[in-house]
Amino acid sequence: MTIQRMDHVGINVNDLAAAKAFFAELGLELDGEATVEGRWVDRIIGLEGVRADIAMMRTPDGHGRIELVKFHTPSAQAGDARAPANALGIRHITFAVKGIDDVLDRLRAHGAELVGKLEQYENIYRLCYVRGPEGIIIELAERIE
Repeated sequence: MTIQRMDHVGINVNDLAAAKAFFAELGLELDGEATVEGRWVDRIIGLEGVRADIAMMRTPDGHGRIELVKFHTPSAQAGDARAPANALGIRHITFAVKGIDDVLDRLRAHGAELVGKLEQYENIYRLCYVRGPEGIIIELAERIE
């Protein structure tokens, strides 16, 4: 076997506190925080003079994690926070939820907005894309039971 599991997804942000609050509202739990710097991190990511704050967030079941990263040095290069869902690269992360309407209301209080509309796929799921802080797109999926 080549891999054991997917460990985490890294997301670079400018406002670490806002990103942590957004994902905490969604139900992720803070798993740890740290500042990383030094030659070891420079060599891993191929940049010089790295100093970054990280926050690891995990799903309640413990199987999924997100690493939120705020680079202090070198300064981050801005991306297109309004990029559409079909832009190249990683565009969204999907979370299975219960009570999708309530989840949407809670996330809107953190500035989130629907990308399109909340729709039903056959009699299986209710689905939507939500744009959160700094343009992060998440998909919410509620299984219809």
